[in-house]
Amino acid sequence: MSTLSENKGKHDPQHALSKFFSTIFSRFTITLLLIFLEVVLFAYLMLELENYAWYVTLFFAVAAVITNLFVIWKDYNPAYKIAWIVFISAMPALGIVCYLLFGNKRPTRRMRSRLMPQDAAHMSDLAQQDDLSGIEDERLRTTTEYISEKGHFPAWKGNSTRYYPLGDDWYEDMLEDLKKAEHFIFMEYFIIGRGSMWSEILAVLKEKVKQGVDVRIIYDDFGSMKVLPANFVKLMEAEGIKAMSFNTVHPIFSLVYNNRDHRKICVVDGYIGYTGGANIADEYINREERFGHWKDACVRIEGNAVWNLTVMFLNMWDAFKHEEEDYSPFAPGVWHPEPFDEKGKGVVQPFSDSPLDNENVGEYTYLEIVNQAQDYVYIYTPYLIIDNEMEVALGLAAKRGVDVTIVTPHIPDKPLVFSITRSYYNTLISCGVKIKEYTPGFVHSKVCIADDRMAMVGTVNMDFRSFFFHFEDGAFMIDTECIPEIRKDFEETFGICEDKPKGAYYQNFFAKLYGALLRVISPLV
Repeated sequence: MSTLSENKGKHDPQHALSKFFSTIFSRFTITLLLIFLEVVLFAYLMLELENYAWYVTLFFAVAAVITNLFVIWKDYNPAYKIAWIVFISAMPALGIVCYLLFGNKRPTRRMRSRLMPQDAAHMSDLAQQDDLSGIEDERLRTTTEYISEKGHFPAWKGNSTRYYPLGDDWYEDMLEDLKKAEHFIFMEYFIIGRGSMWSEILAVLKEKVKQGVDVRIIYDDFGSMKVLPANFVKLMEAEGIKAMSFNTVHPIFSLVYNNRDHRKICVVDGYIGYTGGANIADEYINREERFGHWKDACVRIEGNAVWNLTVMFLNMWDAFKHEEEDYSPFAPGVWHPEPFDEKGKGVVQPFSDSPLDNENVGEYTYLEIVNQAQDYVYIYTPYLIIDNEMEVALGLAAKRGVDVTIVTPHIPDKPLVFSITRSYYNTLISCGVKIKEYTPGFVHSKVCIADDRMAMVGTVNMDFRSFFFHFEDGAFMIDTECIPEIRKDFEETFGICEDKPKGAYYQNFFAKLYGALLRVISPLV
């Protein structure tokens, strides 16, 4: 835990001033400024051309029609199409420029050319092996088959699982497992931030490298830009730690940074794995307070199911490191030859969701859980920015008598996104969905559970970015020993939440108009 002197330092005026200047002149701030200036320059040039003569105005009008037809033709979510069509129609010059820079939700050609062959080359490593006929509920079995066949990640029996309702608890166990590593450690996180948490992990990783352990780290460049130095990879390599920055942002040369690596994966020796909402930074374990009490959730998996996480990591690593390695030395049974069959019950199916294909596995898994629920479905999500399909599924489940309860933050991390989240409240509540806000602070957990039988814990937010743009991961579970703990966590959390009644927001005409506008732009946020 942070010492008293460390906590005092955070409130010291000199420390605050130093932090202010370091933020102003950080790579993150400079990058955002360059992006902003580039967009402003393009927009200014387009607007100047538009005002130059009537035929230029006509050109942009025709270009707007063509661009809108192109958007309609693309295989995008309808809500995403509507948002761009409204923007382009309202401001043709600016809208066209912004669409060209930011609108394409497909990954770059470079990203596709590296990742797709890598995934295809190791498809056989992810063949379904365990017989799933023991899942008595045929509907549940078809869900696992969908994730296995379309998502290409198999379901596994005989794994032990542990659920952590707070990042504080998850971190203690993960750190202990890192200390026990004897062969390899793989860590992949959207954010790795300097602080006491990272310092403790780094000390362990340095020691493990000295012992001959293969240590590799993947971090998202945009996600970590604000909290890591630009030369982080070189700093790690100097310590013997292999590191890679995903989709490095070069704003002067490329503005294609929609697709981020939002996954959170830790694998130790091939048979112990972690995933969930928590990144590597002090706020995730409440050593630093940013938005009140930070509630995150993670799951520990021990057994053959960890293989899915290992292959996810290696595919990403080898694709961009131009390496071709045999994955078999990293299999769960290599360093744990004893059988896992007696260590746990139920089915565990870690999966990855990629923008490289048209299978929105994260959203579809949420939909499968909601559509199958008969008694209840409880959801944690930091952002509630959903498409029509999800909105209808949640409302229909509530109308047929299912207790649908969604927990969102009470203290937001992004005010605009929070306003958009609240714009969905009235429609959902009118259908019978219960909305609760976590009064102590910010909920960053991404968890869904239904009927004491099925659950998902992972990195997938209920928003357009997670569903359509980012690389995500999660663990779908059926009848595992941690499911009762997940329900217990929800029930205890409900007691410290504020119930949101129907009509709590956007009631008068102007408020309704504002709410409608938020809904229109929500896919672009």
